[in-house]
Amino acid sequence: MSEITVEKTAEDSASKSLRVTVPVDRVRQAEAKAVRFYSQKARLPGFRPGKAPEGVVRKRFGDAIRQSVLEEVIRESWEAAKTSESLKPITDPSIRNLKFEEGSPIEFDMLVEVRPELKLDRLGGFRVERRVAPVSESAVDEQLARLQEQKATWIPVAGEKPSPGQMVRVEVAPLENGVPGDSQPYDLVLGQNQAIPDLEERIMTLRPGESADAEVRFPEDHPDESRRGQVRQVRVTLHETKRQELPPLEDAFAREVGDFESLDALRAAVRQDVEREAEREADAQVRQSLLAQIVEANNVAAPESLVHRLMHGYAEMYGVPQEQLAGFEQQFHEVAEGQVRRDLVLDAVIESQGLRATESEIDERVARMAQVRGVEPGQLYGSLQKANRLSELERAITEEKVFDFLLKQSTVEEVTP
Repeated sequence: MSEITVEKTAEDSASKSLRVTVPVDRVRQAEAKAVRFYSQKARLPGFRPGKAPEGVVRKRFGDAIRQSVLEEVIRESWEAAKTSESLKPITDPSIRNLKFEEGSPIEFDMLVEVRPELKLDRLGGFRVERRVAPVSESAVDEQLARLQEQKATWIPVAGEKPSPGQMVRVEVAPLENGVPGDSQPYDLVLGQNQAIPDLEERIMTLRPGESADAEVRFPEDHPDESRRGQVRQVRVTLHETKRQELPPLEDAFAREVGDFESLDALRAAVRQDVEREAEREADAQVRQSLLAQIVEANNVAAPESLVHRLMHGYAEMYGVPQEQLAGFEQQFHEVAEGQVRRDLVLDAVIESQGLRATESEIDERVARMAQVRGVEPGQLYGSLQKANRLSELERAITEEKVFDFLLKQSTVEEVTP
């Protein structure tokens, strides 16, 4: 039987474009296999199971047979390509320019993304500065204010027009030729971008129990694409206004927040949390600076195929519409390039130094997390596995090992801001 031919047509350090040709006899073999499958599966009037003529089966299941043939030959071609080109793919290939005609070979292009072969000549001897931002009293006060907001109560306000920061309960109905449609109730806090600005402005002209008509324009970045830029007439009714009442900062508040005997004890705990966050931020800046120096010292390039792949992921994450994709990619191209370079460095160090997290290290970390949460390690492991979070944990442990290794090769200088 003839062999599937794979010809490399283009490549960069992170992708290969292959032209694949599947000879006619391999196509016919795949067709025969598909026809046999559907002959056994078919339940056609007038024929016993598995006894329908081939022509009838082909006519009845033509599209399904064609799809089965394509899946079969693409699978075989992918296995042949990985062997002949010694590929180390990072994802499944994409198929383009497919040519599938009766009695002819099947031809298509296969675009494969691969992990670049990266050799880092210099991993150490760098100098990085570590700056821990001082924690001010105002930063502690901000955190205490957030705790106050979490424990705040909402008190009804009678007879007054609402203002930013107050909570309102409203009903909004669309207007068609002056006739209101079905209304929808909403609870929202004014001034926090929870409603269209035009609507918020109109609400703040009303007192509880009043209604008014308004023309509102949906912003261009509205989550509902069909409404972006649209102008609508609505009728809004204000039912209730509430103001936020913060609990006083006193010892009783501290005891309500947690196991603190006094406000001073709570303030001390909050300061400690803010200081720890400043330490974590300083460590993150050290890691970023060190990676940047390694990237520059080793002249690490960002393959365009990986950059575009990352930007496509960003666009999907943020729900960027197709018509805004070009502008989005232009805006985030530099960010994506930097991320690709950093990821390439990390992966190269992982592979060259054998720093990937082991099963025992993952089990140990899960056990520590379970102890803190007061649950059984097996239970937490199962929860992480069910939520597909184990890979994140593995990556986190691996990156910790990588940075421990890299920091030992360089000098970290503590700098007082």
